[in-house]
Amino acid sequence: MRSGLVSVVALAALLESTVVVRAEGESCSPVSTASLGISNVEVVGSKLQEASNGVAKHCIVTGFANQRTGADGKSYAIHFEIRLPAEWNGRFLHQVNGGNDGIVVPALGPKPDGLASGGTVPLARGFAVLSSDSGHSGSDPANKALGLAAGAAFGLDPQARRDYGYAADMALSPVAKKIITLHYGRKPDRSYMAGCSNGGRHAMVAASRMPENYDGFLVGNPGFDLPRAAVQHAWDVQAFLKADPDLRKSITKEDAQLVSLRITEACDALDGVKDGLTSNLAACQKAFDLKSLICAPGQTNACLPEAKVDALKTSLAGPKNSKGEALYSDWPLDGGVGTGNWRAWKVESTVAPWNNYPIIATMGAASLNYIFSTPPVAVEGSNEKLIDALKAYDFDRDAPKIFAKDGTFTESAMEFMTPPDVDDPKLAGLQAAGRKMLIYHGHADPVFSVNDTIRWYGRLNKNAQGHADGFVRLFTIPGGTHCGGGVALDKFDALTALTDWVEQGKAPERIVASIDPANKEVPGTWSPHRTRPLCVYPSYAAYSGSGDIEEASNFVCKAP
Repeated sequence: MRSGLVSVVALAALLESTVVVRAEGESCSPVSTASLGISNVEVVGSKLQEASNGVAKHCIVTGFANQRTGADGKSYAIHFEIRLPAEWNGRFLHQVNGGNDGIVVPALGPKPDGLASGGTVPLARGFAVLSSDSGHSGSDPANKALGLAAGAAFGLDPQARRDYGYAADMALSPVAKKIITLHYGRKPDRSYMAGCSNGGRHAMVAASRMPENYDGFLVGNPGFDLPRAAVQHAWDVQAFLKADPDLRKSITKEDAQLVSLRITEACDALDGVKDGLTSNLAACQKAFDLKSLICAPGQTNACLPEAKVDALKTSLAGPKNSKGEALYSDWPLDGGVGTGNWRAWKVESTVAPWNNYPIIATMGAASLNYIFSTPPVAVEGSNEKLIDALKAYDFDRDAPKIFAKDGTFTESAMEFMTPPDVDDPKLAGLQAAGRKMLIYHGHADPVFSVNDTIRWYGRLNKNAQGHADGFVRLFTIPGGTHCGGGVALDKFDALTALTDWVEQGKAPERIVASIDPANKEVPGTWSPHRTRPLCVYPSYAAYSGSGDIEEASNFVCKAP
């Protein structure tokens, strides 16, 4: 729709369709610190962004909230930007970001490629979008000497921990809505929160702490149990180092591809067709045993040494203390284990400044010690020292620190990072308010186990007397790794599925997924036009028995 003066008839049609267009003669935004009028919030300014890269013209308003000096003597504030499209669809989306946050990711919508919204980012679809750094700067010059641990150093400040966990989201929600109201002259019709990884965690926490603030929550590969998942990092390093003293060689690329191939061979047909996907995840766990990979005496090809198989089995079993008590979750067998995403997180990355050490040994080690342990544990930020910290991690002595608190850090990591009802989820407020949550999670996610999400949903469903699908639906992605990628069809429009559920009452039964052309893990034997339904858990996509196996229409969602 073209901007500019409109006739009375056009204006009436415009208002009826809920699309708002700002006139060209107006400034980028009327929003200022004074007009906003919210204590401890400053608007820095606004600038007009002309249409580019498939995103229409929009106004970018930037600012910060709650500027302060932390207990560690460093400066903190919650920096944010909100992008306001010239052609607004009446919706607000709070984009919650991944990793340790610490940067204002451009407010286009979660994941810059827009895969979970069908390949078109929410801003381009007309959403007003908010993004923030969650209350700390990951590139604060004061932390430069900490090297690779700098991005986690905010864990030395109790409020920065709290902001990262949930408080920044609570502070910014009303700010964003008032900016939208001032900019467009009316409140948003609907409000959503969406993110993947730590962003998925943000959304799940918000669904428990402030469900009334949003109509729908789009949750991808959620780190809702992040402190416990961080314990897995130490567990993995210690397990893989038993296979090789050089972590990066413990499971080679060829080793991982062999594991993936053998799992796929055993599990591929369990959904009724051989198509390279382990869709029937539950049946796959019984159909394949890692022990079958162990080399027989004299065998050197198409097998693995027992030490490597043991390392994989230990990793997939999840961390335990000396009493055998589970400290996190186990992990499923899936054909996506052989992918680069899995490898980059677990054993070897392609990041030269990290000496190609995996993500768990850099970001993971720093977060586990600085942010998720109470009191925080200072670790040196070199590759070797971070590996040493994980090697020295004691699952009896150190793992309980994620539950600990003291006079300074009055909330434990499990309290500020996870939903308050994480182990006994009810989401009573979400259900009572009529809000909806849609979760998606890859089977081969190497960061947060899909088994943990499945168990969480099972407990929720039990508490809801078997009717959790009335307000929360879980979709799992065969072969999918962490927030996209894998031997998978990882392009799908979960955002439309959520908005249709919220706004039209159309509960999603299946979401059609297709191939992302940029996903280099997709086998060359697959048709580039392949589609599959993602099914509501616990069902999976099973071949109907007739028709083209490349077409989603020939697959049904079947109970395991």
